[in-house]
Amino acid sequence: MEFLRNGLVLLMVFMILQRGEGQLVENFYSNTCPSVESIVRQAVSTKFSQTFVTIPATLRLFFHDCFVEGCDASVMISSPNGDAEKDAKDNLSLAGDGFDTVIKAKQAVEQQCPGVVSCADILALAARDVVVLVGGPSWEVELGRRDGLISQASRVTGNLPEPEFDLVQLNTMFARNNLSQFDMIALSGAHTVGFSHCDRFSDRLYSSPVDPTLDPNYAQQLMEACPRDVDPSIAINMDPETPQTFDNVYYQNLVNGKGLFTSDQVLFTDSASQPTVNDFASSPGNFNGAFITAMRKLGRVGVKTGNEGEIRLDCTRFNS
Repeated sequence: MEFLRNGLVLLMVFMILQRGEGQLVENFYSNTCPSVESIVRQAVSTKFSQTFVTIPATLRLFFHDCFVEGCDASVMISSPNGDAEKDAKDNLSLAGDGFDTVIKAKQAVEQQCPGVVSCADILALAARDVVVLVGGPSWEVELGRRDGLISQASRVTGNLPEPEFDLVQLNTMFARNNLSQFDMIALSGAHTVGFSHCDRFSDRLYSSPVDPTLDPNYAQQLMEACPRDVDPSIAINMDPETPQTFDNVYYQNLVNGKGLFTSDQVLFTDSASQPTVNDFASSPGNFNGAFITAMRKLGRVGVKTGNEGEIRLDCTRFNS
């Protein structure tokens, strides 16, 4: 019986390792680059002092990276042919400040620990650090990712959530990445510091009638900021109340009909997700705890470890 029990334990461990999970550890670089976290934190802080866009841009970059090919910094690759992951239509709106944050942090780390720390790990650390800089929670980041060897624009389509998604579509996409509905709602809270462009939600304003789930006063504000002929690149805060603070006001906005995307507002209008929104809206602590758990789970998606991938010397180019 003991033999059988031990065999099952070994089988479960093997299955976890095969899924690419469970291989990341905190303090992965304790011997090879013990100061990596402070180096990245300083680089992120310096970039933040130059522009607030550092915050939502870096957080969004991490999400977009992990959902395509896994958390392997494949989104960082620049291609002379314009066919890398970052060149896909869904990634063209990624702000350059997010890329620059990771590049600057990588350069600083390379000066101290050449060829040791992956761009994927630096992005994961930077995503945590930007949240902390604007009042959000901190957490221990699991490390040990290696950088991916594939970055193709053609692999992006269908792997990132769209602003018009309903709850089923959101849950389906997140489930493919081992993230639950609860995780999805928590990660959506990153929109508390995000921004978007008029063309991503204008259909809610100029259909007939105006999307009834929108608060009328909020809809009017959006129309004034985004008239029909406005430059589609005009940026609008996702959180109209506290756009530069990482807090639970995003969920309070949903309760009040002030979700910018359909995929935001549906979290409150759908009865299956409404209780979680209400909980996060009333309890900052519950939201922060759920966000930490979800970010750690997100950071395990499709990771390359051990002999997989590489440690890129330049985040924008494969070593070979």
